[in-house]
Amino acid sequence: MISPLANVSPKAKIGKNVTIEPFATVYEDVTIGDNTYIHPNAIIYPDTTIGSNCQIFPGALIGVVSQDLKYKGEKAKTTIGNNTIIREYVTVHKGTADRMVTSVGDNCLLMGYVHVAHDCIIGNNVILANYVGLAGHVTIEDFVIIEGYAAVQQFIVIGAHSFLAAATQVRKNVPPFIRVAREPLQYIGVNTVGLSRRGFEKETINQIEDIYRLIFVRGHNVSNALDVVAQEIPDSEARKQIIKFIKSSQDGIVKGI
Repeated sequence: MISPLANVSPKAKIGKNVTIEPFATVYEDVTIGDNTYIHPNAIIYPDTTIGSNCQIFPGALIGVVSQDLKYKGEKAKTTIGNNTIIREYVTVHKGTADRMVTSVGDNCLLMGYVHVAHDCIIGNNVILANYVGLAGHVTIEDFVIIEGYAAVQQFIVIGAHSFLAAATQVRKNVPPFIRVAREPLQYIGVNTVGLSRRGFEKETINQIEDIYRLIFVRGHNVSNALDVVAQEIPDSEARKQIIKFIKSSQDGIVKGI
């Protein structure tokens, strides 16, 4: 149902069983998937695609032009995946010439007042708690949880299944499967609870703990630690994922204990 008090462009593509409540605005060149609910006073700007079964709560701004002073009006996009919930007053800015898209994946929850800046790529099953702020060009992989008031610097990559504590300031890349906290940000352990809940086998979790013990606890520098990991830890998908992530982190990773 589209309220007669909503402002919906005739050039928007609206799926089946979509609800758009009074005083919401949907601009031209917007696509909204089936069964999505747009609450009052939400604004969906041009060049935005929202998937099916989403909820966009009051005051959310999706696809608005970024605050990047380098933006020159390029036809960048914003995409929101299926089954994603965007709560009150979240802002998601469209991409710029860097990536040409800002993307939020499937099954995500962005709680109140979260800010997602231009050219951020957020994977699937990600939770950003209240007031999390992402600067431009941030990449967040699948199953990441970031607690409230955390701030993430531009170009940071946060690895899959990691957990970031509240009010953290993220200035270095966060490898997959770990928990980080404190100031300056540092490794505080493997995200064993999250991994167990997601069906990781105990053997895999133990191996991940062994890998990060070598990287963060034993006093090796990162380069030497990766050599030791390659020598002492049996090959596995988790080992490959961790080594690949760290080797690709040219600007470094968070500190060890």
